[in-house]
Amino acid sequence: MNKLTFLFGFILILLFACKNTTSDAATSDGVHFGEVIDTSGMIAYDAMLGQMAGKDSIEAKVYGKVSAVCQTKGCWMDIVSDTDTTKTSMFVQFKDYGFFMPKDLSGKDVVMKGKAYIEETSVEDLKHFAEDEGLAPEEIAKITEPKKELKFMASGVMIK
Repeated sequence: MNKLTFLFGFILILLFACKNTTSDAATSDGVHFGEVIDTSGMIAYDAMLGQMAGKDSIEAKVYGKVSAVCQTKGCWMDIVSDTDTTKTSMFVQFKDYGFFMPKDLSGKDVVMKGKAYIEETSVEDLKHFAEDEGLAPEEIAKITEPKKELKFMASGVMIK
């Protein structure tokens, strides 16, 4: 009986250890990563750009189009306007590296909840992100100056 109890306990431990630990969940409105968010109160990326004028940061629920994703493991993405992709892009990372995006997300619409802010990115980090994106070494070598850019720390993302 003691061996049977041990075997049963071991099997339970294996089942829980092999459980999918990603934080994505499918709902009727889309697939959620990180914090499950609803779309009430969301604003377009264009509107968020307007709200950022003269501010260092804002908390927001924003929707936009994904223009690039980290091809190494999905640890960041770039967002552009879903109506005018020539506008400034926003670099998005995920709170506490708690979740990652699918690598084939480029071109899809997402809703994100979190904090938008302005920050200077070092040359070293810019080169690292360019490598993650899969840019050619010649393109990466052209990065020689830090860049002040719009960033977003997302606590949750919903892929529409």
